[in-house]
Amino acid sequence: MSKPVYITTDSTCDLTPELLERFQIKTVPLHVVLGEEVYLDGVEFTPDMIYERYAKDKILPRTAAVSPQEFTEFFTPLVEAGYEVVHLDISSELSGTYQNAVIAAADLPGVYPIDTRQLTTGMGEMLLVACRMRDEGKDAATIVQAMQDLISKVNVSFVIDTLEYMWKGGRCTGVAAFGANLLHLKPCIEMRDGKLEVCKKYRGNISKVYEKYIEERLTGKKIAPDYIFITTSVELEPDMKERLEALVRRLTPVKEVIFTRTGCTVTSHCGPGTLGVLFLEE
Repeated sequence: MSKPVYITTDSTCDLTPELLERFQIKTVPLHVVLGEEVYLDGVEFTPDMIYERYAKDKILPRTAAVSPQEFTEFFTPLVEAGYEVVHLDISSELSGTYQNAVIAAADLPGVYPIDTRQLTTGMGEMLLVACRMRDEGKDAATIVQAMQDLISKVNVSFVIDTLEYMWKGGRCTGVAAFGANLLHLKPCIEMRDGKLEVCKKYRGNISKVYEKYIEERLTGKKIAPDYIFITTSVELEPDMKERLEALVRRLTPVKEVIFTRTGCTVTSHCGPGTLGVLFLEE
């Protein structure tokens, strides 16, 4: 008889505490580093604190991977409790977290780290499928194979309101940021082969850009009907949420539209005004 399965992930999945509890997912936090100060992502440091710190001294944090020792301490109680562990991590192209999970798992029976090749609620989409399979009684090996097959079906993208955070973080030049702001350009970035790449540039008022972006991302695609995430780097006003959810539901039948906030990793890269629509394609 196969062992029960525990689904785990890292803090870059950007699922809300309510969703983590609802689907019984356990997370391990990355680190947020500010000079000599180190905090646990989402536990001791939040995205709003990034904005506060940046407004005060124009300093952006960097994020650091979970260490092998931290993973060992995270996985061991689950293994000792009799579980097999299916663990989903942020793309190995973006962080060393997955590699460190593999190191820890080498010394623990029944722990299966997966490089999702995704980030934020793109990982979340995979996690919710894994949880459904767990609840159906599937064993760890079956879930792991399903996750590998699912990677190519995850659609992850974001539209960015300002390039200031990317510029300050050294991810684009000052000239590029100045030019984009001057021309009111809003770049769209998407996950391709585990990395983030610019796929399009929008122009104009950001609320109108959100609507055009969502319409273009969802139109003409065969989308899995269970969940679509709208993930943002700041809390949206209730009327904006209603408009965007209505737009999504007009474009495609979906059981649940879930709004979440980006965690420290995406927030520190993209800054305020970032919005993504993330889903699975069939």
